[in-house]
Amino acid sequence: MICPDCFKPAKNKQSVFTRMAVVKALNKIKEEDFCKQFPCPPSSPKVVCTVHEIECAHGAVFVAGRYNKYSRNLPQTPWIIDGERKLESSVEELISGHLLTVFKAESFNFSSSGREDVDVRTLGNGRPFAIELVNPHRVHFTSQEIKELQQKINNSSNKIQVRDLQLVTREAIGHMKEGEEEKTKTYSALIWTNKALQKEDIEFLNDIKDLKIDQKTPLRVLHRRPLAVRARVIHSMETCYVDEHHFRLFLKTQAGTYIKEFVHGDFGRTKPNIGSLMNVTADILELDVESVDVDWPPALDDN
Repeated sequence: MICPDCFKPAKNKQSVFTRMAVVKALNKIKEEDFCKQFPCPPSSPKVVCTVHEIECAHGAVFVAGRYNKYSRNLPQTPWIIDGERKLESSVEELISGHLLTVFKAESFNFSSSGREDVDVRTLGNGRPFAIELVNPHRVHFTSQEIKELQQKINNSSNKIQVRDLQLVTREAIGHMKEGEEEKTKTYSALIWTNKALQKEDIEFLNDIKDLKIDQKTPLRVLHRRPLAVRARVIHSMETCYVDEHHFRLFLKTQAGTYIKEFVHGDFGRTKPNIGSLMNVTADILELDVESVDVDWPPALDDN
């Protein structure tokens, strides 16, 4: 075979002969090798071609928006472990279920600018997301109909809200992933410490700017992420004293920073961390995403 690594089966693909795989193969094959296998012009067929089946499918449609997540018991995508469903719903399903019905699509692919843990809320302007609707049977919608669809999604659950829902092109989705690690995200965390603290004990954190940290892949995601050390930047921190053992920490960080591990240290896998900076044992009780600084999709005036 001329290109043995071009057509590899993937768990989500029905066929290995996708358009991207064929383009990859054509780019890898030398022209003379291609001409040996496939003469140009091709030789005349010896038998008459017969059609066994014709299948028509509509090109995919793409819908984008931003979502807020208000529940601390809702995963972004279905939470299934060893074939067993752990929680009844997810952000993905609460949004996509309505789109599948209205667009009369066969299936969907959900993507977003990062993800939050099941127990983390996403507030502020929300997190950008995009959904590819595969083989939709309805594709033309007015802006008013999309607005009504957004309202329908928002009325169906108090766990999420959607804004800026709109039809986009496949190419536009690239904006969501562009320079993802260079973007910043803002968080609010409620922190517990084992030592009793006074307000002045935490104020030095306010003066730390562009703190460089090294994060070894957290233990909690090691089963699905490769082991690596990732350099990240904590751009700024602001503290708000609650009581002797609790304070709020507002952080602006480089996207891709593991905030929980920056607080408790993950058994020394994240250095430095809040615990080591303050010389205490620290843990995180609550975490909220306050903003995801990606200027996409475009904001709509009538949210």
